[in-house]
Amino acid sequence: MRERLVRFWTNWWMRQAGPGRWGKVATWLAAWPHAPYKARVALAHRYPQGYIAPSAQLSGRCIRRGRHVFVGDGVVIYQRQDGGQIDLGDYVELHRDTIIECGRGGSLRIGERTGIQPRCQLSAYVEQIVIGRGCQIAPQCAFYPYDHGTAPGQPIGSQPLTSKGPIVLEDDVWLGYGVVVLSGVTIGTGTVVGAGSVVTRSMPAGVIAAGIPARIVRERTEQDVERAR
Repeated sequence: MRERLVRFWTNWWMRQAGPGRWGKVATWLAAWPHAPYKARVALAHRYPQGYIAPSAQLSGRCIRRGRHVFVGDGVVIYQRQDGGQIDLGDYVELHRDTIIECGRGGSLRIGERTGIQPRCQLSAYVEQIVIGRGCQIAPQCAFYPYDHGTAPGQPIGSQPLTSKGPIVLEDDVWLGYGVVVLSGVTIGTGTVVGAGSVVTRSMPAGVIAAGIPARIVRERTEQDVERAR
């Protein structure tokens, strides 16, 4: 009986849920009987409009969300007036305290079924960040597709932003805890980057890389694929 009441309650309020003021109230009421944090991903999977935590902040004119997107507690999505589109594919997960921002012509696209774990920073300025399908991004990873000038005789705050090109992660990439990815980098399909690495140059598909700067350690094997399943 209790399960039926909870389902009725959740269905009623999720029909009114959304990023607006009333939508946030409805989301809070819908989620109230459910466990917090990742347990609420199930609500996003159940309802096509997805789940946006009441504490999340979305600000921008060109933010497109696919179906069943999960936006967790404390997530910030900020699009400046001069920023390009932010595009979240179906079943994308953005977990607690992740910050996404774009400006100065930069844009962001995240492919379907990619998970961004807590406290990641995606700063799409000057150039774009493109993350493919089925990628797994561990906590505290950072993406910077721009470089800050360091010329002498000019205050740091006045230095121009430049870029070596966009950041592109192809499908099924796995970044370990605290990986930093810099401008002009492409990481090929199925590549794994070890925790704490700084990726300053492109990586081919199907390798394992680690270090500062990140270097190829070896190619992935069938045993690696089996262990990951």
